[in-house]
Amino acid sequence: MKTLICMALMLLGATMTKAATDGEDNEALNCIMTRTSIRQYQDRPVEQEKVEQLLRAAMAAPTAVNKQPWHFYVLNTKEAINRLADASQRGGDMVRSAALVVVVCGNMDKALEGKAREYWIQDTSAATENLLLAAHALGLGAVWTGVYPMKERVEMTTKVLNLPENLVPLCTILIGYPAESPTPKDKWKPENVTYVDN
Repeated sequence: MKTLICMALMLLGATMTKAATDGEDNEALNCIMTRTSIRQYQDRPVEQEKVEQLLRAAMAAPTAVNKQPWHFYVLNTKEAINRLADASQRGGDMVRSAALVVVVCGNMDKALEGKAREYWIQDTSAATENLLLAAHALGLGAVWTGVYPMKERVEMTTKVLNLPENLVPLCTILIGYPAESPTPKDKWKPENVTYVDN
């Protein structure tokens, strides 16, 4: 009996391992491996229920000491998006073509104190990646455009959105239904991995 249980557990483990490593059978891994940056969008709005799904996914990200030091500005009108595009020093046309822009900010009132304060960058970056993956899973395209720590970009974004002093813009995420279908890059490089086994 003990042998049968061991065999059953081994079979279950092998099945779970295959599911976790086979991108075709694992929706999460498939989503990660097929996501790519989209910079051209259809002239079509993003439904409000999808916007909320994106934000819920972002807020499900890991966060140091569960501080959740993030705040999201959602630009979902052409007027607001064009205002940001007009102020952009580069990439204005790309911004203008998006149906939706989410500006991910760090809320310094919720950041940790002392040396751990900079963890807000990791937390908001994790939220950003969650949002990008959720967009792909929902049939949307998105691209992460950096703001922080470029001083002029931080100042421009702060001014356009009239951000309060406690919010620091980390990045803008342009989102919409894709008008292009670039092939995802294979970024796997074994030389970038070091195994430490003793």
